[in-house]
Amino acid sequence: MLNLSVILEDSARRFPTKDAFIFMDTHLNYAQINGAANQVANGLRSIGIQPGDKVALSCLNIPYFPIVYFGILKAGAVVVPLSVLLKREEVEYHLQDSDSKAYFCFLGAPGLPMVEEGYAGFQKANNCEYFYVITAKPADPSPIENTKTLGMLMGGQSPTMVTEPTDAEDTAVIIYTSGTTGKPKGAELTHSNLLLNAIVSKDIINTGNEDTQLIVLPLFHIFAMTCLMNAGIYKGNTSVLLPRFEAETVLELMTKHKISLFAGVPTMYWGLLNYENTKFDLKAISDQLRICVSGGASLPIAVLEGFEAKFNVPILEGYGMSEGSPVVTFNHMDVGRKPGSIGTPVWGVEVKLVDDNDNEVPVGEKGELLYRGHNVMKGYYKKPEANKETLKGGWLHSGDVAVKDEDGYYYIVDRTKDMIIRGGFNVYPREVEDVIMKHSSVSLVAVIGIPDEQYGEEIKAYVVLKEGKKVSENEIIEFSKDHIAAYKYPRSVEFLSALPMSATGKILKKELRK
Repeated sequence: MLNLSVILEDSARRFPTKDAFIFMDTHLNYAQINGAANQVANGLRSIGIQPGDKVALSCLNIPYFPIVYFGILKAGAVVVPLSVLLKREEVEYHLQDSDSKAYFCFLGAPGLPMVEEGYAGFQKANNCEYFYVITAKPADPSPIENTKTLGMLMGGQSPTMVTEPTDAEDTAVIIYTSGTTGKPKGAELTHSNLLLNAIVSKDIINTGNEDTQLIVLPLFHIFAMTCLMNAGIYKGNTSVLLPRFEAETVLELMTKHKISLFAGVPTMYWGLLNYENTKFDLKAISDQLRICVSGGASLPIAVLEGFEAKFNVPILEGYGMSEGSPVVTFNHMDVGRKPGSIGTPVWGVEVKLVDDNDNEVPVGEKGELLYRGHNVMKGYYKKPEANKETLKGGWLHSGDVAVKDEDGYYYIVDRTKDMIIRGGFNVYPREVEDVIMKHSSVSLVAVIGIPDEQYGEEIKAYVVLKEGKKVSENEIIEFSKDHIAAYKYPRSVEFLSALPMSATGKILKKELRK
């Protein structure tokens, strides 16, 4: 028997009065987080949620995220974390595809109408029975008529309970991830997957229970969920939550809370490196900051070297994917690191590079990165064909092309997928193309990623208009913006009379990238 919520229960026993999460002026200790999660679990049981049922969660980086997340797990149910940027059509798809029976949705923030989009998506999702608004304060009423709040579900529930027993190989989380074609797929991650990856993450960066970490990476994303939230709770760390990255706010919090551990995507390091205000004592920040971690996309060497020089702290890079819970390889301080590489396999994970026939390639030659171990997902939820393609011969085929040097360090050099990584978020072109094709003036479209100094990659659409139609670049951008999440819409549009095609009619995106 194993339930991932054991990490919270154990820290609540060992460090009951220690700050678990800090958000603005709110400090919640481990006993409070655990008690609130128990109330959520008891509330879910009271409405008939059974072990194995799916429960979706849309929430910013605020203490309600871990409270609801662990409440769902304690009830034996499966957490389905959703991006806070999803629009109603996307919410509907995720709720339907995951078979979610209940959905918790936070109010949102200025310019981020989460509850409006979430409720609209919920109303169209036939299988989802319960909708709960996460209000700023538990006693606050719901802004939507005839809907209940998280506070109402928790009200009157006991802060103690016996956690539902689950097996190590039972699904704990379904995390939605990109693919080469079609819509997002739900990767089923087990209690064992997530626990072992949290322990591995903690070991890589040698986390101690005296560490205070800043979590600005979104908790709905597997990177922050495993490597920060779960690893931090497992070790009894204090986590300072920040819903949105702003360099000035990050530096303020680093100063105020004496942050020792920071993890970010390359765009965050780019922002901190280029922040010029002199009001902060960088030496004081550097003296407290023990280690930094980067993931989500490749960190440019110039940014890594500039940040390390400015803050006098090492950045460890690694490689992971949602299907790997997420960590696959990492630069390890105890065996040395190589800037620009994704390091070596983590404990318990094997990696190899293969050619098109799955034969291992020699050192220094490109090959697709395959891995196996305790981190590999059970499979994509209800996607047997995709599982046959991705999970072959006991190895997970990543779709990423890498090389290995003579010391056993890996370097990502290309992607066999067309996926775009914008600021650490995965965007696959097909979804963006499907939206743009709905515009009445568009005949054909191809979407690619183009290099961008701040975001790593930016989204560009090449559009062929219908004969006799005229439309501006801005109109296409605004049309896209209305129908998909903010990180997905194209920032530039180029009109062509035709797209480059192969003899079989396949669009040659490599020609567009030249």
